[in-house]
Amino acid sequence: MTGQDRNQDAVIIGGGFYGTAIAIYLSRQRGFKRIILVERESALLTRASYNNQARIHNGYHYPRSFTTAYRSRINFPRFVQDWPQAVKQDFTKLYAIARRNSKVTAKQFERFCHDIGANIQPVDSTLRELFEPRLIEAVFLVEEYAFDSTKLASWAEHELQACDVQILLNTVVTAISKGSNDPLLLTVQPKGGSEEFISSRYVFNCSYSGLNQLKGDFPGTTMRLKQEITEMALIKVSPALENLGVTVMDGPFFSMMPFPARGLHTLSHVRYTPHMNWQDQSGISPYQKLQDHDRATRVDRMVRDVSRYIPAVLDAEYVESLFEVKTVLMKNEGDDGRPILFEKHSQLPGCYSVLGGKVDNIYDVFEQLESEAFTVGKAC
Repeated sequence: MTGQDRNQDAVIIGGGFYGTAIAIYLSRQRGFKRIILVERESALLTRASYNNQARIHNGYHYPRSFTTAYRSRINFPRFVQDWPQAVKQDFTKLYAIARRNSKVTAKQFERFCHDIGANIQPVDSTLRELFEPRLIEAVFLVEEYAFDSTKLASWAEHELQACDVQILLNTVVTAISKGSNDPLLLTVQPKGGSEEFISSRYVFNCSYSGLNQLKGDFPGTTMRLKQEITEMALIKVSPALENLGVTVMDGPFFSMMPFPARGLHTLSHVRYTPHMNWQDQSGISPYQKLQDHDRATRVDRMVRDVSRYIPAVLDAEYVESLFEVKTVLMKNEGDDGRPILFEKHSQLPGCYSVLGGKVDNIYDVFEQLESEAFTVGKAC
């Protein structure tokens, strides 16, 4: 890194979807000229942006959090329009309501969808016959899509290059400190290299599970976070389920979604997907926790339970599991809401922490950024 490169308009920590999208926004919309994006992995969008259910939410998933559901309804068409190359629409998406242990009935779910303006209709008999009627009260056809994270990564790489954003891969930011004359000073550690320092007017901490693992003067987030090690099973389904996505609501149930990046389906289960959890705090590295986890799959238990509701899942072929750390706001444990975290650190003026739980939340981040009065050069 040259001396000229050391003084930046902004440094983005984290090369996932949020970090890359924010870097591109700052360049194209807010006129930032000198931007560095720092990513600990060897490529962009390879951690939480890849290791997830790849669902583009349209509100259906959040009957107990009207705000999250409504924001998804607003953001859904925008995401589909802005990233059409990454959106998979050519499958049928079903939401089923369990007869027992569900926090919502079929009538309540229909009313909720009507309230948020989400399309919903009963399915025909052919699709209904896939489900065990003793356990499923109703099945609805909905409008919900999946995204291909590898295509989002290609978009990010192209746009970052066009915006002349400098990307540092295999590099970790270890500390943020107050610099002289206002700029923030970042300590960065390239893999296999010596510590380096970058000064920047603004820092955007988009490191997801690593938000609170920074030293120096970084105060940590005021919002309490919960970390979970999760397992997303990748399966090859039978022809009967090949062009379907299914989510059973609303309780200890499951979801099965196309995973476009691999041409497979993900299988997740409320009871078996989370392997362990802890309250996030500095000094407890989520990366080390994940590395030390034994990663023994629970797919057999998932399939066994899912087959009670959809017998055809027994014909699925297990391929592998994606293990990742999932980070959520503890305040939303009770309602499953997924608002963004957008926090300005008053102790470090110019430093922000950003956390989102799903891809469509990016527009909520953009709205927050629009309200900020940044002091940098003209747009390119």
